[in-house]
Amino acid sequence: MRLAHRVVPGPPGAPTLLLLHGVTRNGRDWETLLPELTGDWRVCVADHCGHGDSPRTPGEYRVADYARHTAEFLRASFSERVTVMGHSLGAMVALSLAVECPDQVAAIVLEDPPFHTMGRDIAATPYCAQFAGMAEVARRGGDIAGMADGLAAIRLSPTRRLGDVRDRASLELSAEFLARVDPEVFTPLAAGRWLDGFEAAHLWPRVSCPVLLLQGDPAAGGAFTDADVSMATRALRTHRLVRFPGTGHQIHRSRPAEVAAALRDFTLSLTASSSP
Repeated sequence: MRLAHRVVPGPPGAPTLLLLHGVTRNGRDWETLLPELTGDWRVCVADHCGHGDSPRTPGEYRVADYARHTAEFLRASFSERVTVMGHSLGAMVALSLAVECPDQVAAIVLEDPPFHTMGRDIAATPYCAQFAGMAEVARRGGDIAGMADGLAAIRLSPTRRLGDVRDRASLELSAEFLARVDPEVFTPLAAGRWLDGFEAAHLWPRVSCPVLLLQGDPAAGGAFTDADVSMATRALRTHRLVRFPGTGHQIHRSRPAEVAAALRDFTLSLTASSSP
């Protein structure tokens, strides 16, 4: 699979960091974090299928499908081992890559993976109404201002709209991303079938590379539950957990300097542990 991607050069001899975005976004979502990374990394930013400039693959928008497509891209694009950092959907794809492509993945960084928060349990969360509304806005299309108005009007509950919890700039950015999303991306999400064929409980014990876990605050909208964190940390051989109190799902956009610092500390700890 040939995913749309761009490479941001780093210092000579810098290791490669592959960035994988969340559902409904694209590679531009990393723009606030990139300036914090390019002093240490050669960065590759990719778009998932159905997002941004990557191919549309109707009927293949489950997490397992994204993981398969990205594994094909990884094998075809890199001769060196890479560190994979993913947000949300991208984090679950990174977890799968660590298991499916162990010879090519040096380490993984998982930012607030949602697992069944957006899988079988989605009907009990505000994400269900949000994604249903986003699917309708994506199908209607239109200009960015009109799509942002449509996003603002999405009802998350009888008394709260998306526009009540996101400012105008955030809504317009989401509209820009959504304008480049295949509306069929929402079909397995709405049906609670997004995680069919993907089971984190079976993957965690099979990960052999080091793992950095970044957890948003569930009380502030973070999707990586304490139960999932506990499952991961019990099963993983080498890991570091960094929590971000008061920060929701978009950690890399809200606190880019701190995310970059956590990644730098994690990388330095691996270098130190491998030294004689």
